[in-house]
Amino acid sequence: MFQSCHLSNNRFLVCFVAILGCLFLIGCSNVYYAAWEKVGKYKRDLLRDNIEAIKKEQLEASEQFQDALTRLKELTGFKGGNLEEIYNKLKKDYEQCEDKAEAVKRRIQKIDTIASDLFEEWEDEIETMSSPKLKRKSMEKLIATKRRYAKFYSAMKRIERRLPPVLTQLRDNVLYLKHNLNAQAISGLQTEVASIELDVQRLLEDMQASIKEAEDFIKTMPE
Repeated sequence: MFQSCHLSNNRFLVCFVAILGCLFLIGCSNVYYAAWEKVGKYKRDLLRDNIEAIKKEQLEASEQFQDALTRLKELTGFKGGNLEEIYNKLKKDYEQCEDKAEAVKRRIQKIDTIASDLFEEWEDEIETMSSPKLKRKSMEKLIATKRRYAKFYSAMKRIERRLPPVLTQLRDNVLYLKHNLNAQAISGLQTEVASIELDVQRLLEDMQASIKEAEDFIKTMPE
């Protein structure tokens, strides 16, 4: 009986979050925020949750791009075995890279929307303060928070700019191999793979930097 209730609660929570996500996506932000506030979550909490989420998504994307690169190197360094099988794994790796990249992109957009709404609300509330001293202190805190957020946002946008070129290179190689799956054609891709490896490494470095910026920003967020 207890287990049944627990499962029901989990289903309710999943449905609740999914419905709120749909509201956010279709632009019903006021309804979205109001619904979360009813369960005790405010804009600052939602921003923190989404920053924690993008840390995880960037880590997952890093691992997926590394897997795709490893698979491509394995294929171009072919020493025997089933070419078709290795190619199919590479194709799947690329498709998963696309999914992870899209998830990161969507999360960046969501984070920036919530941050912008939070800062706007903060500014509006400062204007309602009657104490000049408290008003000044709150404004100083807001300015400092916005400055730190700008640094974090810049790190996220670097990743967003890096993703399309790397995905394009991976896609080009997957399509080339699809129609040229033989040892001779594969051996001619060594230069291409070296270029991709460099771009993937830069992407991974930027993701690590972005994760660190996320951690630093969360530490300075108001409770």
